[in-house]
Amino acid sequence: MPSRSLRVVLAEDSVLLREGLIGVLGRFGHETVAAVGDAEALRDAVSAYDPDIVVTDVRMPPGFQDEGLRAAVALRTERPALPVLVLSQYVQRTYAAELLDTGDGTGVGYLLKDRVGQVEQFVEGLTRVADGGTVVDPEVVRQLLRRRRDPLAQLTPREREVLGLVAEGKSNAAIAAGLVVSEAAVGKHIGNILAKLDLPQGDGTHRRVLAVLAYLRG
Repeated sequence: MPSRSLRVVLAEDSVLLREGLIGVLGRFGHETVAAVGDAEALRDAVSAYDPDIVVTDVRMPPGFQDEGLRAAVALRTERPALPVLVLSQYVQRTYAAELLDTGDGTGVGYLLKDRVGQVEQFVEGLTRVADGGTVVDPEVVRQLLRRRRDPLAQLTPREREVLGLVAEGKSNAAIAAGLVVSEAAVGKHIGNILAKLDLPQGDGTHRRVLAVLAYLRG
């Protein structure tokens, strides 16, 4: 069971997936206070229930384009402290970047729906976003990185690998374990990355994620 129960507003037009998510959230002790199928209903539900976190799909009625993501950006603009986790079948780079830039950058996530099948990983991401963290799907990171190839040319292959892991929100310890290197080596790589990309150094994984994403959006 989680350390605390979250009150969730869920926006997903697929009834099967919506019911499945409600079940998953309930299994982990979280309450879905509203489950809606379109962007307008999402905004109404947030106003009515003042949830701890919003989980929304990107494509919803009426146009099935990016209504859910645009609603998420609007909600974050109006309520910068509202945690929002977006689920998508694909990477919508423009709005993904805009979403990650809303508020002060805390309490925001963008995951691909494939990750929902990995239940524990999804719930862990949900909790991290609700607690003010930043969760970015690895594929979203790769897509955003491709927007700025030239400035990244100065990074070594290992530095690019570390950059992607940092942007995913991984700690130095997690990166070190995954790459089978020391934490000191990871710290050196991150220092080199920030220096080469002319990014300010700061304490904490979240600050590094924001700095990297801010650069990629530039």
